[in-house]
Amino acid sequence: MDIVALIAENKIREAMQKGEFNNLEGKGKPLKPDDLSGVPENLRVPYKILKNAGMLPQELEMEKEIVSLRRLINCCYDKQEKDVLTKKLNEKTLRFNMLMEKRGRSLALNLYEDKIYKRLEG
Repeated sequence: MDIVALIAENKIREAMQKGEFNNLEGKGKPLKPDDLSGVPENLRVPYKILKNAGMLPQELEMEKEIVSLRRLINCCYDKQEKDVLTKKLNEKTLRFNMLMEKRGRSLALNLYEDKIYKRLEG
């Protein structure tokens, strides 16, 4: 065992002896399994590491930014600022559509998603 693993094991044992794990949320309950069935087996470990670090795939990050821009536009009262935000939204949507097309996802699906977002926001 390497030195880092030994240090980690010792810290865990110390915390257990101090009772720091006694009142954790979900104690005694089974862990929720991660549904990684859509992720190739050789990419599951890196995917899980990135997910735990709070990293999102590029398309999800772009979708998140698009939703944020739509919310900002809906709350904006200044015409100039609204125009700037709308231009950013159009550019971001175009880049997103190009990325999805490159990855083989249909643009028709994006049109339906747009309608769903609008209905949820309204």
